[in-house]
Amino acid sequence: MQQVVVNQQVTVALATQWRSGLCSCCDDVEICCCAFWCFPCFQCKTVSDFGECLCLPLIECHNLDLLVSTAMRAAVRERYHIQGSICNDCCTICCCYICIWCQMGREIKYRKSHMSTTTVQTTTVQPQHYPYR
Repeated sequence: MQQVVVNQQVTVALATQWRSGLCSCCDDVEICCCAFWCFPCFQCKTVSDFGECLCLPLIECHNLDLLVSTAMRAAVRERYHIQGSICNDCCTICCCYICIWCQMGREIKYRKSHMSTTTVQTTTVQPQHYPYR
């Protein structure tokens, strides 16, 4: 009987920083203008670009703004392996609400434009049985 050896490679993502600073709103004029002129539309676009429900920011109209924004920021940090904590997110959101949304928008836009795709092809090897003589 033939033995099949399988090697698995494990990739560990190291924690990184945000690609742009909290007050770097002018780094992306499109995001800055969208957030300034129609912030609710900008929030919906940012959430949609991240792959979440387009209506998620609309919950914030019911005094849940801190919860939704904190959850969104934590999800962005987790997906992109960005250092930080929920406590830090809450404090930042309370002080710089629009700036954190702009920062998340820039991060998501950057990550989507630099996303790499990997094609994986799997092959199944069937052990060959030879008749005994």
